[in-house]
Amino acid sequence: MPQIPIIMPQLGESIAEATVVRLLVKAGDQVEADQDVLEVETNKATMNVASPCPGRVQKLLVKLEESYPVGAVLGYLEASAEDIARLGLAQPLVTEEESEPTANGSDKPANGVERPRGVEPTVRGLPVPAHAAGASYMSPRMKARMAELGLHAADLSGIAGSGAAGRLTIQDFEKFLANLEKNKLTQASSMRVAVADAMRRSWTRPLATVALPICIDAVLVHRKTCDPKPGPALYALRALALALAENSAPAGRLVGSKIVHPRSIDVGFAVEAEDGVLVPVIRNADKRPLKEMVERYNELVEFARQRRLPPDATGGSIATVTNFGTFGLTWATPIPLPEQTLVLGMGAGRLSPSWDAAKGQFVPVMEANLTLSFDHRVLDGGAAGRLLARIAALLAQPEKL
Repeated sequence: MPQIPIIMPQLGESIAEATVVRLLVKAGDQVEADQDVLEVETNKATMNVASPCPGRVQKLLVKLEESYPVGAVLGYLEASAEDIARLGLAQPLVTEEESEPTANGSDKPANGVERPRGVEPTVRGLPVPAHAAGASYMSPRMKARMAELGLHAADLSGIAGSGAAGRLTIQDFEKFLANLEKNKLTQASSMRVAVADAMRRSWTRPLATVALPICIDAVLVHRKTCDPKPGPALYALRALALALAENSAPAGRLVGSKIVHPRSIDVGFAVEAEDGVLVPVIRNADKRPLKEMVERYNELVEFARQRRLPPDATGGSIATVTNFGTFGLTWATPIPLPEQTLVLGMGAGRLSPSWDAAKGQFVPVMEANLTLSFDHRVLDGGAAGRLLARIAALLAQPEKL
């Protein structure tokens, strides 16, 4: 009697695979058309796989708690040629033996019908395979295995999947783990793991960046008159605090359908520490003039470098300022912390020509880029641009900070 395969169906538009959780029949059972034979679980629901026609279950090829991609053969059903023809099922019908590869490894079965081949990318030399979709869908079993190992979807982004539409299967995952052991492995520091986790959570939001080049001559002149001298990041922090005090909505967080406005203007600043970054916080930065914050700012910088920040200077900030210009960078796109909407960046200053209308000529000015990265769910480009312009205007009059 001819056999036909029981195929893992497409159980939903975004479903690439499903996990077998229960066998509803066994080999030798007689089944009717559309009778449930397997119970499977997807990331959306528990569903059943049905028999394509009446017949006898010849063999099941699945294991419980194993995941199988859409299109996989789950077993074989013996059916009459009349039923197969009447239901219009695919021809020709082949037995399991007929579909075995030939001795020379060819994909052509004994009956001469060639299996469809996978699509090969035409672009060579890519850093990852062109068809690699990454871990965009994870079966419950894979999620449990990843939780056991402390892994996240981002850790698997470079793996080429062998499932339907190039999706990642549990077999791909286990092969990836086995290959890891062939490489040199070192333990990441607790600081690096914490930073990685924060950035992973931050990146779940749609982020955008706007930028504005500003003349910082006035800041540099003002700084020379101060003792002790404020750092460039402190000027930016104070200007950001004053701008948010005028309108705190840009620093609000979207939670569900509500914008949560900040209760106070507490602004953090990034400090590079060993194998990571710490963010000390200056509380009520809008209510303290620049000259009164210099000593506290310098104190917190030292505490951060020693990784000894006091509890009252950590957490709860509404935005962060980072001076990536200290690394010689003129442009960057920092990522806001998960609990924040904004991060203001300042690039390295450099001499640039600027048109002086009074003199009718170009004159050299010290220019630096300000960048504002933000949660695009809360702010649009226009609002972000206006906030950045207001910060630039405040920095142009540093004596008022």
